[in-house]
Amino acid sequence: MKSDVSPSPLSLQRPELLAPAGNWDCAKAAVENGADAIYFGLDRFNARMRAENFTEADLPQLMTFLHRRGVKGYVTVNTLIFPKELAEAQQYLRTIIAAGVDAVIVQDVGICRLIRHLSPDFPIHASTQMTITSAGGVEFAKSLGCQLVVLARECSLTEINKIQQQIALQETSLPLEVFVHGALCIAYSGQCLTSEALGGRSANRGECAQACRMPYELMADGQVVNLKERKYLLSPQDLAGLDVLPDLVKSGVTCLKIEGRLKAPEYVANVTRVYRQALDEVMAKLEEKTGTRGRGDAEKVSQQISPSQEHYNLEMAFSRGLYTGWFSGINNQELVHARFGKKRGVYLGEVIRIHNEQVTVKLEAPVKPGDGIVFDCGHPEAKEEGGRVYAVVSKGKETMLTFGRNDLNLRRVHIGDRIWKTSDPELDKQLRQSFASENPQFQRPIYIEVYGEIGQVLIAIARDQLGNIVQIESGIPLVKAHTKPLNTDRLQEQFGRLGNTPFCLGTLTNHLSDTIMLPVSELNRMRREIVAQLEELRSQPKRWQLHSDVSFQDLLPPSHTLREAKATSPSLIVLVRNLKQLQAALKAGIETLYCEFEDPRAYREAVQMMRQQKQKNKADNSSLPTPNSQLLNPNSQLPTPNSQLPTIWVAPPRITKPGENWILQQIRACEADGYLIRNYDQLQFFAQDRCIADFSLNVANPLTADYFQQHFSLERLTASYDLNISQLQDLLTSCPPQWFEVTIHQHMPMFHMEHCVFCAFLSTGTDYTNCGRPCEKQEVKLRDRVGSEHVLKADVGCRNTVFNGTAQTGAEYVQRLIELGLRHFRIEFVNETPEQVSKTIHCYSQLLQGEITGSQLWRELKLQNQLGVTRGPMGVSTLRS
Repeated sequence: MKSDVSPSPLSLQRPELLAPAGNWDCAKAAVENGADAIYFGLDRFNARMRAENFTEADLPQLMTFLHRRGVKGYVTVNTLIFPKELAEAQQYLRTIIAAGVDAVIVQDVGICRLIRHLSPDFPIHASTQMTITSAGGVEFAKSLGCQLVVLARECSLTEINKIQQQIALQETSLPLEVFVHGALCIAYSGQCLTSEALGGRSANRGECAQACRMPYELMADGQVVNLKERKYLLSPQDLAGLDVLPDLVKSGVTCLKIEGRLKAPEYVANVTRVYRQALDEVMAKLEEKTGTRGRGDAEKVSQQISPSQEHYNLEMAFSRGLYTGWFSGINNQELVHARFGKKRGVYLGEVIRIHNEQVTVKLEAPVKPGDGIVFDCGHPEAKEEGGRVYAVVSKGKETMLTFGRNDLNLRRVHIGDRIWKTSDPELDKQLRQSFASENPQFQRPIYIEVYGEIGQVLIAIARDQLGNIVQIESGIPLVKAHTKPLNTDRLQEQFGRLGNTPFCLGTLTNHLSDTIMLPVSELNRMRREIVAQLEELRSQPKRWQLHSDVSFQDLLPPSHTLREAKATSPSLIVLVRNLKQLQAALKAGIETLYCEFEDPRAYREAVQMMRQQKQKNKADNSSLPTPNSQLLNPNSQLPTPNSQLPTIWVAPPRITKPGENWILQQIRACEADGYLIRNYDQLQFFAQDRCIADFSLNVANPLTADYFQQHFSLERLTASYDLNISQLQDLLTSCPPQWFEVTIHQHMPMFHMEHCVFCAFLSTGTDYTNCGRPCEKQEVKLRDRVGSEHVLKADVGCRNTVFNGTAQTGAEYVQRLIELGLRHFRIEFVNETPEQVSKTIHCYSQLLQGEITGSQLWRELKLQNQLGVTRGPMGVSTLRS
């Protein structure tokens, strides 16, 4: 297989094709099928810890192999890093930089800082785990020293184009990368806490448990909604950007990324080949339109794949259904079909008859003996019948399939069952052959210019697409030709004999004017020398700057600031999600209140309610009860005599996309005391206001905490929900504890997603314009396989959050945290009644005053709460210590 092409003009950039590699075979499969770069993880700190992965010892050999083939290699360091891991992460990064890796893909803000401290020029790519959805996010990544941004998968083509326009205007342009194919997470990457909440495994640590692929029942106002066979309500179809490839190229994205580091090498070979050919075809057509395609640029891709074959190959590679994802905008009826959450393949048709050990079907796709199929009776969670096809007999429009004896139980197959082809051994064999050979199968073009005159040596100058250049001279002078002169055809024939090398001949420019000759043996020697020297140039490791005399410790907060905490009493902060909860919290005398409402227009009323409470406090200040009597009385309406007047902080949505600043303006118009900051846009927008960083900024180590404290005027940082008690202690002892607040009671926000479950399953609409707003009319929950009912909420941007139906508490660790200097403790409510709010506030007030223990509180609330209260991940110390 040969690559098309000479470099594209500046006005039409050819995107890099980036393929996944979970092991050596996958790396070879990517290279031999046309990937321009691969991304891979090592044995630590990557978001696919279940992949086989490479080791640090593999790096020199792997990078030499990749660079010799003209392919770049990017290492994923795309997880959060905990405080005690910084020393190990530093050594790990030094090894990566010294090995000549082309870039690292990073999630953690502190790790970006550390890389730039170690090396001023080593490239950093901001991972999709950083949840960048806007020009503000790109600007934030650039301020960290990133050279490229991987946008969130939820960005549409329209939004990508807007981001490109905005960063160009703001002069904060960075190259943008998007995922073009593969599995879609239903939740925003970097914001999914489901595995954390349900099993103590963190997606932000590469341990995703794929809860989105499980079946759920939809509960509306306490009743199960009959959705028939649709049970996989959070399992999106797989992304396939093939149909919008021309638009992606026109958008100016720099890199197209294929998902799949957990997939087999056959998958990598298959998908990479399809997109390599499709991308080259798109570029050829666009270049022809602009008149920039030269004669030497004709396509040279062997084994052309037809559009129908492309779709077939992609479905056989891995498919839960293929869809363009969010590229064309939001269509909640299409993204999630909800019928299954696992691989299916190619749809063959429905069973129309079962007779004499044969299954009859009206085929919608080809099938042959040896293919593997499965019968889908609408219950993918149960064991399904399937096996290898033994014989195929066609009669008119019907086809009879026969299976090996005892291969399947036909009594469990029914008329109407869907049939899927899950395996095509012939295709798999072809794919394996593409990367099994030791000789290069995919060749990239080189461009040769030839000079010389009679009596002088022949000079050949060869360049590759990466900018490497060599000059080779003949060992004997040129002589006048009597027969077979060195014309362009003869030169192309000899220099084009590049089989079993990484190269193919792109263009040859003949500058010879005389009728001259040179022995074929000398031309062959020159060709071999060109190959050897280009390979040698390519395989030299990148020499990035690497400072030996610096350390992550240089970036830690100064030690003299660590114990500046004033001897203040612990403060209880309450987050409420409706006005009735707010009223209950005010009556309980809470001094710091956060509001996160579905409709920000209600914030104005909340602020007014708080102002009225302040006036009441002033009026009643002369007749206040003692502090202890108030804490013991959950219905007390008054704060303590020495307290500050209550303050109210309101929360914008977790995500901000282009064109959504009106939401932030609406929120600021309520004139709250301050704002809970959820993303990078809000850091900019509310820069002149009082702000507190929320958990979604993923503050998990002192380097990240220090960055936010030094660059933004934040009053506090909310510690990452990925930290267990041991790691939280490490954070509090490595930073001033007064920087932080910790959430000690909450319904964990598990999935935060662009997908609207309300719209998809309680309406026939595609988005907010035609769904009828069921989110405003019904209380909805998702019931999982074990019977837990998880609360579903929509925000003003129609993004949904699934909250864990079971509240969790870190109450047992509060005294230890107080001893470490922590003073700000948050509790959150979702759909609790005012009575439950009052009771819970009362218990935590007692806890902070030392009147009850954490264990007593846990037992007390467990009795009061129908759903129960779990200890939550804060107590999980063995899984991620």
